[in-house]
Amino acid sequence: MKKWKCTVCGYIHTGDEPPDECPVCGADRSEFVEITGVVEASETLEAEVLGAETAVIESAENELTDTGQARTEPVGAKSATLFDKLTDLMLQNHVHPIAVHTPNGIVPAAVVFLLLAYVLNVISFELAAFYNIIFVLLAMPVVLFSGMIEWQKHYQGARTSVFIIKIICGAVVLFSLSFLIVWRVINPEVASPDSPVRWVYFLVHVICLGAVGLAGHLGGKLVFGRK
Repeated sequence: MKKWKCTVCGYIHTGDEPPDECPVCGADRSEFVEITGVVEASETLEAEVLGAETAVIESAENELTDTGQARTEPVGAKSATLFDKLTDLMLQNHVHPIAVHTPNGIVPAAVVFLLLAYVLNVISFELAAFYNIIFVLLAMPVVLFSGMIEWQKHYQGARTSVFIIKIICGAVVLFSLSFLIVWRVINPEVASPDSPVRWVYFLVHVICLGAVGLAGHLGGKLVFGRK
């Protein structure tokens, strides 16, 4: 049986033909390449050469630093910008997988707190839910920015259904949190027992939770769905 590799997410498919759509990232079959002994050997050789070049460059830089000589860029080399260095550092340290734990973990807690406030009629639970969503909203710029960097650099900005859905979910979370917080500030009694719109307020929390859960599911599929 032949093996085919998705060039977007790295998924490995076994079969005579590549699948019509990648089951992990949704990429078209045209994004698959057949894995052969030649391809594997070339990838291994490329990695070894890159590693050797990196080691030589680092060794030369260390020698120049030790001797006090100024380091110069090779002729024709393009120096990395501060933005490139920052984004590369974010990828190396897995900032996005770390950052998404904030909405994934806290939004469910906020929904539970709000539900407990409704059922038990305890105001402190509603207040806890409100503070939780404020914290998540403050973390969303890091979540969205790191996700964009991950998408552009790790997945080549592929516009497949999986990534489009994740982007939509991110927008839903951002706007629903902003809406809830503004609503709660304007009307502090929106979740009170006698409020006629308290369940609408709760429903928006549930929509936000659904978007968080779907984005987290698709993210986990991208990370752990590879063979």
